[in-house]
Amino acid sequence: MKKCLTGFVVLAASLILNSKVNAQSNPIKIGTFDEQSVLGLMPGIQKVDTVLQQYVNDSLKPEYDYEMSELMRLDSSYKKDSATMQPSTRGIVQKEINQHKYKIVNWQQYQNQMVQQKEDELLYPYKQKIYASLEKIIKEQKYTHVFKGDQLLVAPPSDNLVIKVALDLKLKFPKDVEDQLRAQGLLDSSPASGTAPKPKPVAPKQP
Repeated sequence: MKKCLTGFVVLAASLILNSKVNAQSNPIKIGTFDEQSVLGLMPGIQKVDTVLQQYVNDSLKPEYDYEMSELMRLDSSYKKDSATMQPSTRGIVQKEINQHKYKIVNWQQYQNQMVQQKEDELLYPYKQKIYASLEKIIKEQKYTHVFKGDQLLVAPPSDNLVIKVALDLKLKFPKDVEDQLRAQGLLDSSPASGTAPKPKPVAPKQP
């Protein structure tokens, strides 16, 4: 989730790299896209961090405590009774001890994997909306190539599909990014930018 929060930096940086590219009669149309930048704008995305922390505290920590207690119990029992155990029983207990020990030793890797799976699950509905919007924009505006993230170093902001997807989903930009978009003529006073358009003044009736 930290990637989502820092995605604004990528978005702001891409706006600064504004180069004047003359339109050509070329069928190739190139855009850039970074899902993390859009994810960071999605309403409610901040809750994902809270849910992940709860998942670690309520599910993974108890699992770790269980693995540790079972390891200690089995190891203590094995040391006490191994001399009188049948060879087959001794082998089964040793295998169980090694399984618990392996999980404890590699717990950080296991926890990272489980947290990643949980994060993917939580982000799935957000990504569904994002990529449905992206697919629509690519088809409607006939983009032939879309580069991910900052792999394309120079491109006009008008081809930054992060901006187009965010506008299509009516997401609110951070103030500094919004100001840059307005300065470049890519954003007006609309509900998508979080600012309602000003009503046009009504001319007074002539007597």
